[in-house]
Amino acid sequence: MAISTATPSAATNTRGHPKGLYLLFTTEMWERLSYYGMRALLVLYMVDASRGGFGWSQARALQIYGLYTGAVYLTPVVGGWLADRYLGQRRAVTIGGVLMMLGHFLMAAPGELAFFVALGLLVVGNGFFKPNISTMVGGLYAPGDSRRDGAFTIFYMGINLGALLSSYVCGTLGEKFGWHWGFGSAGAGMLLGLISFQILSKKLLGSVGLAPKKVETRKQDASSGPLTRQEKDRIIVILVLALFVIFFWAAFEQAGGLMNLYTDAKVDRVVFGWEVPTTWFQSVNPFFILVLGPMFAELWTVLGRKGKDPSSPAKMAMGLLLVSFGFVFMMGASQQSEAQGKAALAWVIAAYFFHTAGELCLSPVGLSMVTKLAPARLVSALMGVWFLANAVANYLAGVIGGFAEKLGEFDLFLAILVATSVAGVVLLGLSPMLKRMMHGAEEVQPQQQPEVEPAPASSTAA
Repeated sequence: MAISTATPSAATNTRGHPKGLYLLFTTEMWERLSYYGMRALLVLYMVDASRGGFGWSQARALQIYGLYTGAVYLTPVVGGWLADRYLGQRRAVTIGGVLMMLGHFLMAAPGELAFFVALGLLVVGNGFFKPNISTMVGGLYAPGDSRRDGAFTIFYMGINLGALLSSYVCGTLGEKFGWHWGFGSAGAGMLLGLISFQILSKKLLGSVGLAPKKVETRKQDASSGPLTRQEKDRIIVILVLALFVIFFWAAFEQAGGLMNLYTDAKVDRVVFGWEVPTTWFQSVNPFFILVLGPMFAELWTVLGRKGKDPSSPAKMAMGLLLVSFGFVFMMGASQQSEAQGKAALAWVIAAYFFHTAGELCLSPVGLSMVTKLAPARLVSALMGVWFLANAVANYLAGVIGGFAEKLGEFDLFLAILVATSVAGVVLLGLSPMLKRMMHGAEEVQPQQQPEVEPAPASSTAA
């Protein structure tokens, strides 16, 4: 059965964005503060041998990092399916947030057993949380709404505001006062996100995200029957693009692994006589997101209204080419550190700038694209499949980073540059064909006053 995605806020705020978008923005901000705060500390904690860490080798730490970040993006397939069939996105987000909060707090406990159990809770919790909060953003907009890509860019800014704060809050506490203080603060961030979501979701989200059986439907349709040819073509586009984003994220996620360790050991971090903490460099990317995000959001909206917006495949090809160019600067850093012992900060910051520009062309656009193309009854499950590509990429990122000890950083950065640039060129060539297979899903439709579907009076915020 098809369910309406119109909400009262969507109906009354046609020039701007629905108020529910900013609730989802805030909830995701707190969750990402917790996730990226823990991620900034994870590898450093595992290799540390003097301040209460495990003292593991760099290769082992990167392998575990890759397995963890890969698994984080694997479980959304199941979490999305359960939400589509039984739970609804709203309840799934709540379940996921509770599990992740417990995982972060358990990370603050000593010992390897607590460490691995905590990682397990984070993996499972993310499976419920990640695909469903993204799906609800798309649910705020009617098909053909030119604001959708811009909305996902705004939502993406919430992700990165959390990531920015995480470096200064969790990272500083972990590095300066003890690893477990940093991990505990990540749990506190997740708790704050859950509180705001529970208090405001019923008022601001209307019927969006409720369990399927609780939503009043306008009509019976063929949504429970076999997929149509058009639906199959659109799903194929999602799967093809998911393959290409593996190249992007396998390169981009070097930020939390190899580039993080490289910055710690081989970059001159002294500014005006003060050494910048390594974890603070994890805030460079989200800082650039917050600066560039509004520009990209407005750009996509304006181009969409003029009928000149590039297709999602073309934007994502641009993202691959930009992340590829960022590794030119990492190669420069590698050459300087090899010759002089330390590389200048400017190399790493420039790399993050181009990686961020590429991310804005690919990641929020990809999230928006899935909500445009996926059949209504499969949207959360296919969002989970989309994150499955991230799972593969994050695992590969850890494996690839581990080769730095054998190949050297320069040769590894060069290999990543070549792979991502080739993938970008190939995707750019395929873009016209993929656009045809989307069957007009990205065509902007005239905005009309949508039919309002308020939440049932008996429903809960979960």
